[in-house]
Order: sequence, then structure tokens, then C-alpha cells
Amino acid sequence: MTSPGADVSVRVAWSDDAAAIARVQLRAWPSMYGDLLPPEAIPSGPEAEAAAAAAWAESLQKPGDARNRVLVALERNRVVGFAMTGPASDPDRDPVADGELGELTVDPDERGKGHGSRLLQAVADTMTADRFEQAVTWVVAGDDALLSFLTEAGWAADSAHRELDLDGSGTTRVKQVRLHTRLA
Repeated sequence: MTSPGADVSVRVAWSDDAAAIARVQLRAWPSMYGDLLPPEAIPSGPEAEAAAAAAWAESLQKPGDARNRVLVALERNRVVGFAMTGPASDPDRDPVADGELGELTVDPDERGKGHGSRLLQAVADTMTADRFEQAVTWVVAGDDALLSFLTEAGWAADSAHRELDLDGSGTTRVKQVRLHTRLA
């Protein structure tokens, strides 16, 4: 006898998802940015979670552009990942034709279960429905796992790069590369 598969899906986020998205984000940040920032610079704890949830709730209620979307990956109605999409913000991109994947985050305990792939497919479907022709995203240059995941899914570097000052002091700088893909 075989057991049924996990109940997994992706949908557009609701404002009620704000706290769950904040939890996933804050749980993921140490693994995403732990090599770049000192531990005390990564928000954690109930106060950080409450502040992040409030910011997410406002963002979800007032997206700013009808094409700004947050998608959530679910396992049995539990948020295990999220992705943000919207018009491309770089000055060399056309915000009418070019969409941007702002973030793709999966809870560290839920990685390797297909949630990222489902989110990425939903991102492509959403951007296509929003009539974007291409998509771009920025990735930390040393994030080999995310770079590999995206390139295996058909994304490629487009030669754009930037350096961000993460703490505002100039001491914590991060190099990023921009990837792009053509949408169907």
C-alpha cells in the first residue's frame, strides 16, 4: 500500500499570511546571509517577527502596483516558502515588458521537497499572465545553490552586476549578479 503524496500547492498570498511569511523569512535569513553578516545583524526573536509580520501585512494590503505579487508555497495549508514578483526596477529594464523576481525563499527545513520548483513555476506563470516577456532577478554572487537552481531552470547571467552596502557603513558589501530568462 502506498501512502498519499503530501498536500502541496502555491497560491497568491493573503494578508492573513503575513505572520507565516515573516516566520519563513526570518528562519531562512541565517542560512542565506550568515556568511555575509554578523549574527547580531540578522533580525530574530518575537519583536523582529512582529515587525516583519506588520511590514508584510501592509505590503500585502497595499501592493503599490497591481502586478506586485507575493506567492506562497504551502504544505497542508502551512506556508513553507514565498516568492515576490513585480515589474523590473532596474533603469536598463522596461517595467512594462520585464518582470522581476524580487525574492524566492523556502524554509530551511523544507528545502529539497520541490517547494522552490513549484514557486519558480508559479512565478513564471504569474509573470506571463501579467504580460511580462522576460524576467530578471538578482542573486548573491557566492550563492552557488541558488545560482545553480536558477540556471538549471533556464535562467542565465546577463552580465549586469552590482555591489550592495548591507549595513550602510561600507564594511559589509555584497556582490550580486543579475540573471534573466525569457517567459513563454
